[in-house]
Amino acid sequence: TRKSDSQIMQILSQASSGVPVSELCREHGMSSATFYKWRAKYGGMDTSMITRLKELEAENSRLKKMYADERLKAMIVQEALTKKF
Repeated sequence: TRKSDSQIMQILSQASSGVPVSELCREHGMSSATFYKWRAKYGGMDTSMITRLKELEAENSRLKKMYADERLKAMIVQEALTKKF
């Protein structure tokens, strides 16, 4: 299941206050690998920063897809022009 930004921040803050990671993972039904991935990615952020990061990642993904589509169109046009002459 997906956790909200506030839930992720709550879990990370509990860990920083001294609650053992194994106990947190069991309580929230997640793996320790997920916890450590979150800590590496979101450590030191607040909820608004996590939300902004996710928005930027989504925008970056959309722009990469747009670039790939435009590059493909340019390659098709280039191929068509070379075959005509």
